[in-house]
This record gives sequence, C-alpha cells and structure tokens, in this order.
Amino acid sequence: MMSFAQWGNALYSGKKSYGIVAHRKLFVGLAGGLMVLSAVLIAVLGLNPSIEFTGGSQFSVTGVSTSQQQVAYDAVAKTGVTSDVRVSNLGQNGVRVQTPALDTEQTGEVRQALASAYGVDVNDVQASSIGPTWGHDVTAKAMQSLVIFLVLVALVMAVYFRSLTMSAAAIIALLHDVVVTVAFFAITQVEVSPATLIGYLTILGYSLYDTVVVFDKIREHTRGVWDQERYTFGELVNLAVNQTMVRSINTSVVALLPVGCILFIGTFLLGAGTLTDISLALFVGMIVGAYSSIFIAAPLLVILEDRRRRTREHNGRVLAARAARAAATTGEEVPAGASASVRVAPLTPGRHLGQAAQPTRKNRRNR
Repeated sequence: MMSFAQWGNALYSGKKSYGIVAHRKLFVGLAGGLMVLSAVLIAVLGLNPSIEFTGGSQFSVTGVSTSQQQVAYDAVAKTGVTSDVRVSNLGQNGVRVQTPALDTEQTGEVRQALASAYGVDVNDVQASSIGPTWGHDVTAKAMQSLVIFLVLVALVMAVYFRSLTMSAAAIIALLHDVVVTVAFFAITQVEVSPATLIGYLTILGYSLYDTVVVFDKIREHTRGVWDQERYTFGELVNLAVNQTMVRSINTSVVALLPVGCILFIGTFLLGAGTLTDISLALFVGMIVGAYSSIFIAAPLLVILEDRRRRTREHNGRVLAARAARAAATTGEEVPAGASASVRVAPLTPGRHLGQAAQPTRKNRRNR
C-alpha cells in the first residue's frame, strides 16, 4: 500500500489518475440536482433567524446553579409570555432567553421571574431589546455585498485567466457552495445570525482561492493546447485536477482543524449560539468549497469549452491523430472517443551520487 506522499507523487506524474473530467456530466449533474434540492429545502423548511433579524427582547441570566431550560420556560410563562420563546445555554452557568418584543413593564416582570426561578439577584439578569429594522438592514447589506463580490470575481477571473468559461465555471461553483451551506442550516435549524453571514462571505473567498489554484494549473497545462494533436483539452484539465488534488486536501485539512476546534468549543463548552453560527458556516463551507473546486468547477469548465467549435474541432483532430498513430504502430483501430492518460516526466527522489560525482578542483602550481 502506497503512502500519502507516494500517492501524491503518482497523481502529479500522471502514473495514477482519476477520471474526474471523464465523468464530468455526472458530477455537474449531481451538483445541479443538489442545488435544486437545496433551494427546495430552504423554501420548505426555512431558516432559523436570530433575534437580530426578527427583533424582540433578550434576557441573559448568569451565575445560575442549574442550567435547565425548562425552568426558564416555566418562569416566562408565568408572566403571560408563552409564544415564540426560545431558551439556550450560555456556557456552564448561564441561560439566554429570547422572547417577542416586550414593553418596559413586561421586561421588568420577566427579569424578576427569571431571577426568582434561578435563585439569582435581579441584577444578574441582563435585558436588551432589538428592533427588526436592524436585521433587515444587515440582510440587505449582506445581499449587496454578495452581488458586488460575485460581479468583481467574474471580472477579475475573466481578466486574469483571459477566459470567460473559467469565469463562468468559478461563479457557478461559488453559487453551489453558498446554496448548499444555507440548505445545511435549513436542515439543522441552527440559528442564523449576522456572524453566520460573515461566515458565508468568508467561505466564498476560501472556495475562490481553491478554485484559482486549480485553474492556474489548468492554464499552465493548456497553454498552446491548440498547437498540438496529442492530448485533448479535457485530458490536460484532468491532469491538472489530479495534480492539485493533494494540495487541496492538505489545505482543507489544515484550515478545518482550527475551525473544528472553535466549533467544538463554541457548541459544547460555551453553549449554543456562542461562536457556533460562524464556525459551523465556515466548517461546512470549507468542505463544500474544496469539493466544488475539484469536482464541479473543473468539469464544468470542460463542458463549457466543449460547446465551442474550436474545442470540438481540436478534439476531433487529436482523436484522429491518435487513431492513426495506433494503427501505424499496432495495426489496431482505436475506439472512437477513447481518452489517453497524460503523463509528465517521472519524479524520482534525489540521492547522493558519491564522491566520484563531485566536481574536482584543478591543481594549481605554487608561485
């Protein structure tokens, strides 16, 4: 069994290759179906917006001897507030209670009820009120930022790679990442807060970085692709994807380790709602982003390029030349559409060649 380093070396040299581009229609079709399913889940299940978006009153109780949530539900119910009440733990000795918007008198009653129920001083119950207008402004700004980001990314990608197909493939992959991540929040009903929106925008940058790395290797291999008749555009793209696969895995693992630690600390130690919103968005988004850069962006690029006449004509010439070379060498015909495995120079580890291979100094006469 080969080691991880040997596996990466085999992928880079082309000795071992996965037919990601060969199954591009399958991967892109699955991505499209997943996006549709995600949109349906978001529309049906809906999201669980935080109080910053819905507006209302929030009470934080600290220094409690017991963090049982039912105690808070019963205490709030005694004041006459029974609908849309949400209770969550804040660490090991804190409780957070969210209710619809309350007036000053009701706020005082709820504070007193919570203090009595948990056996703490009323000053240990902090109350705050948030209007829904602020949440609407945050949502509008987030959507505006998303649109501006996608437009700028499309322009920069088109200029940097000088390819509209690369720009389009990258944008579609980014949209896939956002929709799937939002659908995960709809399924789990984890609270969506302004920090979650920050996480969404952050994963776009991470996913774009990973896609640019793959596309940069693709550009390196496909430079002058139309001037040769040995490999098709898709075969060279597949080589680039396999060569960058190990790098994408390593980068994703390194990035997920600290985010996973933050997610664990925020969820199990500090209590739900503390760092969970942004860390969960980052954790899910990074996984989806790493997947999309390899299995969606690159295959979609080949699909878009295959729609161009220049690419189709070049593919035809390559297959015809390949069939002619095979017939001249073995006398056997190559099946139509057969692909070839692209290989680069074999990579071998360096070794010491001994003293005999070292340069020698010429003898100089003493003057």
